[in-house]
Amino acid sequence: MPTRAFRIAYDGRPFHGFQRQPDVPTVEGALFDALRDLGALDADAPKPTGYAAAGRTDAGVSALAQTVAFDCPAWCLPRALNSALPADVRAWASAAVPADFHATHDAVRRGYAYHLYAPEIDDDRARAALDALCGEHDFHNLTPDHENTVRDLSGSVERDGAFLVVRVESGGFARELVRRLVSLVRAVAAGEADLAKVDRVLGPDPIDGPEGVAPAPPTPLVLTRVEYPDVSFDVDADAAGSARAVFDDRYVAGRVAARVADEIRRGVR
Repeated sequence: MPTRAFRIAYDGRPFHGFQRQPDVPTVEGALFDALRDLGALDADAPKPTGYAAAGRTDAGVSALAQTVAFDCPAWCLPRALNSALPADVRAWASAAVPADFHATHDAVRRGYAYHLYAPEIDDDRARAALDALCGEHDFHNLTPDHENTVRDLSGSVERDGAFLVVRVESGGFARELVRRLVSLVRAVAAGEADLAKVDRVLGPDPIDGPEGVAPAPPTPLVLTRVEYPDVSFDVDADAAGSARAVFDDRYVAGRVAARVADEIRRGVR
C-alpha cells in the first residue's frame, strides 16, 4: 500500500495527550479507532504499518499541524478519515510520501504558539526575556529530560488584545520546554523575576525547588507548524471545510461562555 502523510488538527482539551494510552481518550487512540472502523487497520493490529507522528503533545495541548504518516489504501484521504474521527479531531490535508518517510525524524522545523492571558504585564520585558532565550542553549533547567537538552530556538512575542502570543520554533523540543519557557517569560514580564534569571536558567548549574521554573498550563498551547523538505501537502477542501466548521462552533461557544462568566463576575459584589 502507498504511504501517506496527513495534517491533523485537534482540540486537545478532551484528551489525555496525543500518544495512545490504555483506558483514557487520546488523539492517537481516536485515529487508530477511526482506521479500524474504516477497515484500513486490522482489529488486532496495534498501529498501521509504517506509522509515525511528528510529536507527542501533552494532555490539553491542541494542534493545527500535527502530522502522521502510515501505509494506507488509496481511498484513505482526509475526508474519509473525518467520517470516522470524533469532531474534536480533523484531518485537513495530505501528501503522498516515500515508503521510508518518517513523520518524526524527517521533520526539520516545528513551531508552537502559546496564547498567554496577560492584560497587565510588560510587553517589552517579555520580548527581552524571549530574546535572551532564543539561539542555541542547553535548556536542561526548562525540561524534565536529562539528555538531548540542547536546542536552537527562534521566537517572537505579539500583543493581541488581552493576550500575549508567544511563538517559538526549533528543529525539535524537549519535554515541557515551551510551557516552561513561557512560564519564565511571564515571570520576567510580570516583574516576579529579573532578566538575570534567564541567564541563571541557561547556565550549567541545576535550578530546582522554589527557584525552578514550573510549566505553564497546557491548554493555551498549539502545535502550529511542522515542516518537511520536499513534501507538499494538498488541502482537501471538504475536510478543511469540516475542520473550520467544527472550530467555528468552538469559537462561538467559547465567546458565549466568556460573556456569561463576565456577566456573573461583574455582578457579584
